[in-house]
Amino acid sequence: MADVLHRPPAEQSTAELVQQAGEQISRLVRDELALARAELAEKGKHAGLGVGLFGGGGVLALYGVATLVAAAVLLLGQAWPPWLAALTVAVVLFVVAGALALAGRRQVRQAAPPVPTAAADSVRADVTVVSAAMKRGRRP
Repeated sequence: MADVLHRPPAEQSTAELVQQAGEQISRLVRDELALARAELAEKGKHAGLGVGLFGGGGVLALYGVATLVAAAVLLLGQAWPPWLAALTVAVVLFVVAGALALAGRRQVRQAAPPVPTAAADSVRADVTVVSAAMKRGRRP
């Protein structure tokens, strides 16, 4: 095989040229897959770092919200007894949480079932049309 690579293509047989093309295509596909793996690994590192930073930002935002809730309790505690201020803020938070939970539940119910029914119906219609066309094509 080594002398085949050193001969000009005009001197090689068709079988040798086809064999070379197959080997080159195989090598090209392997190299492209290796490049894709390396690229995905690099993107995966960046995505992982980004998700970690985003999560850290979310935790700090949660601490900020907790601090604002404490500030609201302290502010109301200036006018009311501290226990009443804390109870009032807790009730307001539970009411808001309940409203968000109900809205979320409504959205989840609209998403159910998770089957793409429109796409499935379209595929069924396509199969019906193709089947009908095939049956018509078989008849004289």
